[in-house]
Amino acid sequence: MSSIKIESVVKEKNRMGECPVWEERENALVYVDINSQKVCRWNSVTNEVHSVSVDARVGSVALRKCGGYVIALGTRFAFLNWETESVTTIAELEQDKPNNRFNDGKVDPKGRFFAGTMAEETEPGVRARHQGALYTLFPDYSVVKQLDQVDISNGLDWSLDHRTFFHIDSLAYAVHAFDYDVHTGKIACCKVLYQLEKEEQMPDGMCIDAEGKLWVACIDGGRVIRIDPETGKRIQTVKLPASRITSCCFGGKDYSEMYVTSAYDGLDKAALAKEPQAGEIFKITGLGVKGIPQYSYVA
Repeated sequence: MSSIKIESVVKEKNRMGECPVWEERENALVYVDINSQKVCRWNSVTNEVHSVSVDARVGSVALRKCGGYVIALGTRFAFLNWETESVTTIAELEQDKPNNRFNDGKVDPKGRFFAGTMAEETEPGVRARHQGALYTLFPDYSVVKQLDQVDISNGLDWSLDHRTFFHIDSLAYAVHAFDYDVHTGKIACCKVLYQLEKEEQMPDGMCIDAEGKLWVACIDGGRVIRIDPETGKRIQTVKLPASRITSCCFGGKDYSEMYVTSAYDGLDKAALAKEPQAGEIFKITGLGVKGIPQYSYVA
């Protein structure tokens, strides 16, 4: 454990850094800054960050097989062409819920894009409950609602055998597991896999490693935790130099590096003074475990 090293690799601070995705073909980490309405790409070779501004809060980004990205912004699914910086809407949802927006998303093993929604706060700490949902964007651009009555649809991933779907609804303070039919993309039979402990605070983004264990980012808990889905037990904690830890993914040449996003929105002046690295992106090495490549949306 002593070989674990944490360094800040993206010093450009994010109001709400989220949804990191390693893009092998670019040697880059793609991510969003939700509250700045930006999709960003950090080149690990040149160390440069490029970003594209969009017209709504963007909750998630994923790779497309043909190049560019699929994004969930506002309450719509869209394609982002990185070269032209153009956004093409594919599907509009929840037109009856102007206070909702998309949050975290990820592509499943068959190339479908899953992303969920949440209600924005109307004032600090106040939000309408059970307004969110989880959707799947299929390769033919059709959309299916998978879950309803969600508070904050958040981290998600699939077991290595593709038979289990893992999902976080942040306000449940738990990681849930569902049976997954990889052929149809349907989820069923929800059960609680892991209930967070008090000091872990609220679960946010999540990813799986090559050993089938889950890594969960704990917003306001200043850490990522490793969960064994077989036993439902936490087996490792890695603390980071920022409290608002939002998400994580594996990347780098052999997927042995973990990239962790953070946020500075939600911290007052006193907290910011104590946390000079809030909003930066961290790289963890020496974990002794690798991740798996991200799937790409097939259309």
